[in-house]
Amino acid sequence: MEARVEIPPGTLYMLILKTLSRIGPMHGYGIAQHIQQLSEDVLVVEEGSLYPALQRMLLKGWLQAEWKQSENNRRARFYRLTPAGRKQLAAEIAGFARVMGAIGKVIEAV
Repeated sequence: MEARVEIPPGTLYMLILKTLSRIGPMHGYGIAQHIQQLSEDVLVVEEGSLYPALQRMLLKGWLQAEWKQSENNRRARFYRLTPAGRKQLAAEIAGFARVMGAIGKVIEAV
């Protein structure tokens, strides 16, 4: 069994924003599950990282949240993207692409 890879610093916001952009409103557990499934179990978002990140994103105005019933009839906080969150997603993706390009240049340098 391969060891799980930690989510690179600075990418959790991007992964959460992209998930909500793609799927729509979701509760925290659903967000974490979606990221884990799409990454084929390579990326695991721990509760200790997810919920503080969601709270910071609420404070920044990137997300809005409301309490609803989940699919298993439990009360859960559902998060959705705001216009500011969509704008931040574009900035996060652009920054990530820039960093990945730079890392690629270093790795491929002769």
